[in-house]
Amino acid sequence: MNKFEFNNLIVRHSDSLKSYARNFTKDTEDANDLVQDTLLKAVTYFGSFREGTNLKGWLYTIMKNTFINNYRRITKSNSFITKEEDISNANLVGSATRNLGENKFIREDINSALDNLSLEYYTPFTMYFEGYKYHEISTYLNIPIGTVKTRIHIARKAMKKSLAIYNYYA
Repeated sequence: MNKFEFNNLIVRHSDSLKSYARNFTKDTEDANDLVQDTLLKAVTYFGSFREGTNLKGWLYTIMKNTFINNYRRITKSNSFITKEEDISNANLVGSATRNLGENKFIREDINSALDNLSLEYYTPFTMYFEGYKYHEISTYLNIPIGTVKTRIHIARKAMKKSLAIYNYYA
């Protein structure tokens, strides 16, 4: 099959793609954009289509993946965009009164509090903070899980006590 024949085949499926796209987007204009993106990707990746396979299923898969990727991209970009209601006086007070110098002092206080922990509490606490699970810490340190949990709890209490001045900001 040449590219011209392939293009004609995918254009024949555009109506069913539009109704499938509306299921995703719930909006006609967004559905048309999704169909256009799908057709563009189908034409671009013409070489990866194997003749004899289900073209409609292939197109639907492209559309579904395109929708998911666009949704993720939009969600991620919205998390970085500051909306107008977030820029009120009440919301700016915290950022306007703090600066990087304050953050440096906070980091130094945290490091000092960590340095004050004995090694038997420091190691399981920092491992847990880095994302290790209780059973992984237990295996690594060759101690029971209950001991790991107790040491993390005691370290957390000691850190909280050392950093009590910052409880005001929490």
